[in-house]
Amino acid sequence: MSSNQQKKQNRSATDRMREQHAREQKAAKTRRRVVVGVSSALVLALVGGITAAVASSGSSSDTPTASGPLVVPANATGDGTVVTYGKADAPHTLKVYEDFRCPVCERLESSAGKTMQELADQGTYKIEYHFATFLDRNLGGKGSKTALNATAAALNEGVDKFKAFHDVLYANQPDESKDGFGSAEAMLNLADKVPGLKTDAFVKAVNEGTYLPWVSKVSKAFDDSGVSGTPAVLLDGKQLNVFPDNKVITGDAFKALVEQTTAAK
Repeated sequence: MSSNQQKKQNRSATDRMREQHAREQKAAKTRRRVVVGVSSALVLALVGGITAAVASSGSSSDTPTASGPLVVPANATGDGTVVTYGKADAPHTLKVYEDFRCPVCERLESSAGKTMQELADQGTYKIEYHFATFLDRNLGGKGSKTALNATAAALNEGVDKFKAFHDVLYANQPDESKDGFGSAEAMLNLADKVPGLKTDAFVKAVNEGTYLPWVSKVSKAFDDSGVSGTPAVLLDGKQLNVFPDNKVITGDAFKALVEQTTAAK
């Protein structure tokens, strides 16, 4: 092989390496901010297939858009951007940061969500929910915002209705790369699973996007919180490792972790 041929082959290999590196950087940018406290190996395993091309199946014409005045749902707490579940005088506070399109949030909810609720019901702590919508920005679509608007409409009906609808959303979460939560119709269909939720006021708020300005305020509060992704779980300000050894925590292990954390205070 001549020296010129060797140089051409070397340049070709270098070009291929540069192109591969550029593709990897682009993919990494798409995957950013998926989860706090989970190692990169788990994140890649969970969302490595996400690409910039996102199906528009949920972006139908019945999807409401943000307009009109800020309407804060009844039962919102804190500065109006927080949803509190549990006894107000509970000795501890569990802060949970979620995005309804986040698949890792769904894994945590499926594994330890029942125990998390039981501990709140028992008065161990109250849960403060903080919601994000960054997956709409990262992946395209309106699913996070539309689901959060419907959740606000449920909260307006009562904290119990909020919690039930919250759980229904995670139990029926579509693939995050498909905007399955992106329409009012999808939200109303899921609301059928919560007895007594679909009042005239709820249906009107979902169809008209009544709480979308509130959704924007809640999203900004998350962006300003310093939390870089979802799910994040903090007990009295201390972040809990809910993915030990790159595996989602079980309900029993979560209970033990709470007991250990509170006993150390």
